[in-house]
Amino acid sequence: GRRKAAACVACHGPDGNSTNPTVPSIAGQVGIYLHWQLLLYRDKRRVDPQMAPIAAALSEADMADLAAFFAAQRPAPPAAAPDPARANTGRRLAETYHCNDCHGRDFAGREYAPRLRGLSRDYLVAQMRGFKARTRGDLDGAMTQAAQPVADADIEPLADYIGSVK
Repeated sequence: GRRKAAACVACHGPDGNSTNPTVPSIAGQVGIYLHWQLLLYRDKRRVDPQMAPIAAALSEADMADLAAFFAAQRPAPPAAAPDPARANTGRRLAETYHCNDCHGRDFAGREYAPRLRGLSRDYLVAQMRGFKARTRGDLDGAMTQAAQPVADADIEPLADYIGSVK
């Protein structure tokens, strides 16, 4: 996996820990989720000008190897804690919208839902807005459906909180 991952680190960072707030850290991500995302990019069900051609060139075995490699890497801790009042608002919103039901109490992810803790605020905001707008590829539609009742004003405090959970 490490040899195959050499090209990935240019964007996703060493061992999958990105320093670019618009690129997700994939270290410690749920392996099956990573594999599914590569399939979505390959099949043009998730659109990204950088990822689509990369995924198109990968075999199923390459995808499985990359997913396993990055899932086994240690994720970096969250970069910064949000304002305590904003974090408390985000925590309440996460409870209101039942985010933990799928992503786990500590947002570490589960077999069919990705790890969210430690992802950058900018990335989380962009993904939530994409799901809400129905422009973000979603394997089974669960997140697109879950995002519909989320108020636009709630997206940023949610992202502040979720990305800061340790």
